[in-house]
Amino acid sequence: MRGGRGIGDDLFFYKVLRLALLWLYVAGYWRRPRGRPQLGRATPTPATPPRKRSRDPQPFPGLTHKPLCTACEHAQEPVPQPPRCPPPRIVPTRGCPRQVDTSTQFCPNLDCDYYGWAGFRNFQANGHPNGRPWRQWHCTACGGDFFETPGTPLHGKHVAPHLLVWAVGALAEGLGIRAVARVFEVDPNTVLPWLVEAADHLQVFSQYFLHDVRVTQVQLDELYARLSAVKDGEGHEAAALMSLSRSSHWVWVALDPVSKLLLTIDVGDRTLAVAQDVVHQVVQVLAPGCVPLFLTDGFKAYATALLTHFGPWVQPPRRQAIGPVLKPRWMPLPQLLYAQVIKVTRRRRLVRVSHHVVCGTLAAVEQVLAAQSWHINTAFIERLNLTTRQHVAAVGRRVMTLCKGEEGLRQQLALYHTDDNFCLSHTS
Repeated sequence: MRGGRGIGDDLFFYKVLRLALLWLYVAGYWRRPRGRPQLGRATPTPATPPRKRSRDPQPFPGLTHKPLCTACEHAQEPVPQPPRCPPPRIVPTRGCPRQVDTSTQFCPNLDCDYYGWAGFRNFQANGHPNGRPWRQWHCTACGGDFFETPGTPLHGKHVAPHLLVWAVGALAEGLGIRAVARVFEVDPNTVLPWLVEAADHLQVFSQYFLHDVRVTQVQLDELYARLSAVKDGEGHEAAALMSLSRSSHWVWVALDPVSKLLLTIDVGDRTLAVAQDVVHQVVQVLAPGCVPLFLTDGFKAYATALLTHFGPWVQPPRRQAIGPVLKPRWMPLPQLLYAQVIKVTRRRRLVRVSHHVVCGTLAAVEQVLAAQSWHINTAFIERLNLTTRQHVAAVGRRVMTLCKGEEGLRQQLALYHTDDNFCLSHTS
């Protein structure tokens, strides 16, 4: 073709281009260094692999300051009182021999010499004055007259004893105050004093019997309880939120899963201070030197609370021959075992459960649980939460018997505490 390039010109151009590329490849090949590296040229060092973080559990480093427990600070050491000399035993010389047994009674008068001493025959039975169901006693030492019911919830009551006992039993089974009033045909303002006096008496009763207990496991948990004052609110929304933030609406429970013994039950906020108070109550119930296995949920305050009551000061060893001496560390006891059951929920559904050993080793924890063929769990305390909601009307779900305040909730829990430990049969 005229005025343009031909096919031969294109073929010649491609041949020249391939020769040029071949020459560049040969020139680059002969210029590469061979053999030993030349002096003065830096040898490239291989890149170090990234350091992997060890997943092995690290030992607890200890605390430089002991965690404070308010209950331990305010607790007073019992001052041993010198034993009193018993008063002389009274031997009656007149009249017929006494037929009424008075060996279990003592004079309630604080100024009487026979106060607190039972079985010294300083009583006379005066029968049932005015047809009352309770017998009247007369102390020959101080001359005082009193009924046989002081120190009990039946003292000063003009109601039939069986009616009062059945009403308190109905309260312990989960009925509300108004429901009990309707069942037994009494006024609700009459049932409320029965609950208050029974709760005070049963709380002292539990403290008297629950001490020096030896257990191998303790499960702790907290149960949410909605109070009526929080639910109703006052005024506008800000006042209701402030009332919600100030109210204590958590029920704390400690249980021995082996014997089903309810060690303690308390009400308070979900804070570290209340957790330390609950653990302090558990320590008061346990025998001296008893350190059981503790199992809880993932609440972090439990670890600090347990470390407060089960820890000594330990002097760490020196790492170098010279230098300053390390400060003492507050460490957990070597025999303390503590494991957590951490549950992850999404949209109110359980998606994952993991176990975490905080104090001790996994082998030691499994060795304690192997006596009952168990694994790390909080199933028994969770089952107790359901029982608590069924037997305490104030913490039930979707009920009309909510408490107005914390004091009323404590009274119902004190009644349930004694009923669960000394009345209900645990066959599971």
